[in-house]
Amino acid sequence: MTNEEKLNKIAKNTQEILELLGEDNSREGLEKTPMRVAKSLEFLTSGYHENPKEVLNQALFTTSNDEMVLVRDIEFYSLCEHHMLPIIGRVHVAYIPDGKVVGLSKIPRIVNIFARRLQIQEQLTEQIADAISEVIKPKGVAVVVHARHMCMEMRGVEKINSTTVSSALRGLFKSDKRTRSEFYNLINTHTPSNF
Repeated sequence: MTNEEKLNKIAKNTQEILELLGEDNSREGLEKTPMRVAKSLEFLTSGYHENPKEVLNQALFTTSNDEMVLVRDIEFYSLCEHHMLPIIGRVHVAYIPDGKVVGLSKIPRIVNIFARRLQIQEQLTEQIADAISEVIKPKGVAVVVHARHMCMEMRGVEKINSTTVSSALRGLFKSDKRTRSEFYNLINTHTPSNF
């Protein structure tokens, strides 16, 4: 199936959903909505078509550094796999090199690859940690995700502004209390926005 055929099929199904909800697909505001939804879903699930290991392998560099590398406050947007409603949050990713580092821009790209799939937060956290562990082979990896789930806020229990925190610790971050403590201190320290 070509991409155009796929988009047309999603648009057609969206039209049917709108009709079942009691909408009039011919009204001005909805005329182009089915195709907009199709293109939006294509973008929001584009992570299925990217290989995180390939992305990381494109930017591996030899290093003598063996101190923590941290990229924090990476914003992400995802869709929960249970209701296809938004998950909005930020991710902190750290690793301790063991002879290799990865280009810094690849860390947010890995977050996006996994976030742009239907997800649950716990799985997203694990997938990021595992991809970095498998490719970079560091002494340790730590990933913490803070997120708001619209399936909890817009429906269900309707608890606005509740935040879910999940973590995945590997290697030294799991076995060494000082390393783990340093990581948590760094992600909880507020940095001025104009540093």
